[in-house]
Amino acid sequence: MSKLFKPGQNCWRVEHADRSAVLIDGENYFRAVRKSLAQAKQRIMLLGWDFDERVEMHDTDEEPDGPLRIGAYFDWLLEKNRDLDIYVLRWDTGALKSFFRVNGLMTLIRWYFHPRVHFKLDSHHPVGAAHHQKVIVIDEDTAFCSGIDVTNNRWDTRAHEDNHDHRLQPDGHDAGPWHDAAMVVQGKVASALAEYAVQHWRAAGGKKTKRVTAKDDCWPANLDPDFTDCPIAIARTLPEMDDQQGVHEIEALCVDLIAAAQDHIYAESQYFASAKIAAAIAARLSEPDGPEVIIINPESAEGWLESEIMDSTRARLVEALRARDKYDRFRMFHPFNEAGTPIYVHAKILIIDDRYIRIGSSNFNNRSLGFDSECDVAIDASVIADGTVPAQIARVRNDLLAEHLGQEVDVVRESMERTNSLIKTIEALNSPGRELRPYQTADIGAVEAWLSENDILDPRRADDVFAGIM
Repeated sequence: MSKLFKPGQNCWRVEHADRSAVLIDGENYFRAVRKSLAQAKQRIMLLGWDFDERVEMHDTDEEPDGPLRIGAYFDWLLEKNRDLDIYVLRWDTGALKSFFRVNGLMTLIRWYFHPRVHFKLDSHHPVGAAHHQKVIVIDEDTAFCSGIDVTNNRWDTRAHEDNHDHRLQPDGHDAGPWHDAAMVVQGKVASALAEYAVQHWRAAGGKKTKRVTAKDDCWPANLDPDFTDCPIAIARTLPEMDDQQGVHEIEALCVDLIAAAQDHIYAESQYFASAKIAAAIAARLSEPDGPEVIIINPESAEGWLESEIMDSTRARLVEALRARDKYDRFRMFHPFNEAGTPIYVHAKILIIDDRYIRIGSSNFNNRSLGFDSECDVAIDASVIADGTVPAQIARVRNDLLAEHLGQEVDVVRESMERTNSLIKTIEALNSPGRELRPYQTADIGAVEAWLSENDILDPRRADDVFAGIM
C-alpha cells in the first residue's frame, strides 16, 4: 500500500489497474477513445466540461471505422448494438452555446427522444462554479481520465504544426497548436471511475443508470500499456454545497507529491495561480538539496478576461518563487513550434522523480483545487515490485520533454542519465524552432512593488490570497 496515497485525505480511492497508458495530445486520445467505444457492449458514460457532437475524430495513422463525427459515431454504435445505452453529462452553463448551433441543437433534440441516449446538463454546483472533470467509462471495464473534453479545439498531432486541415472547426477557424494529455485505465480502477460517474449523474438529477452485467475487454485495440498490474489513486475536488461537503483531495495530493520529491518536479498546467501550490514549491526551493522544479505553461491564458486575471497572478507567484530560489532550481517555460507559434498547454500533469505521475482535469489554480468539480488519477511506483514502472514514468516525462524540444526521446533519456538534471537537459537540447522559451515577467517593476507589500507565499495566507480567482 502506498505510504503517500491516503484515502479520505489526498485521494478518494486506491484501486488496482490491470493496464494503464498515458495518451499525449488529442489525436492519440481520440484514437484510443474511438477504439474503446467500439467495444462497448452495454453502457458508455461521458462526463465533461463541454461536449460538441460535431467533433471529428481524425486519425493520420490509420483509416478509422465508422463516422468521424462523435455524434454520428454514437448513432452508428447504437444502431450496431441494440443493448447499448449512452449517458452524457456536461456543465450546464457551458452548454448555452450549443443552442446557437443549428446542427448541434437538432442532434440534441433527436437524442432527447432516443430511448437509449441520456443527455443531462449538470447544474449541481455553486453559482460560478463548473463541472470540469473529463471522464469516459466504457462498460465499467475501461476508463479515460484526462484534461481533454470531447469538444472543438482539442484535436492536434504531436507535431503541433502551424496549420493542419484536421484542426479546422465547423466555422473554418483553426485554434492553433494545442497540447494535452490523458490516462486510460482498465480494471477495478475503471469500475471505481464508473461509480464516480454514476454518482455525478445522480447528483445532477439523472435517472437511474443501466446496470452493467458483464465486463468484456474494452481496452483500445493495438494500444500498448505503459503500466500493468499497479494501484492507481483517484483524487477529487468537489465544492461545498448544502447537500455536499467540500472535497479538496487533489490540492492535498499535489502538496504531498511536491513534498515527496527528491530530485525533480515536472509539471504541465494550463494555469499557475495557486498560492498554496506555489508555497509548497517555495518550501522545497529553500532546501539546499531540494528538487529542481520545471513548469510548462502556455505563453498566455485563453481569452481577454482569463489573460488579465491568470497572467497577472502567475507573474506575482513566479517572481515570489524566484525570490526564494537562492539555489537556482526553478524554471518556467512555454513551448513553441517550428514556425515560432506558441503551443497552447492544456495538459494537467505532475511527475515527481520517477516515482509518481498524476494526470487529470485539475489545474494549478483555486478553481480546480476548491471550487469546481475535478477528477485526477495518480500512480505511485514505489509500491510496485515490478521495476519497470519507474522507468516508464521517466520515459513519459522524457517523451514530453522530447516533444517540446523537438528531439528523440532517447536523446533526452541519455542527457538525463548523464546529468540527472532537467534544467541542464533542457539547456543542452534547446534550440531555435521547436523549443521551450523561458517565461518572462511583463512589467516586472509593478510586480516587484506589489510583492514588497504582499507576502503571497506566507503559509498563513496561502489559502485565501487569491480566493475566487479562476
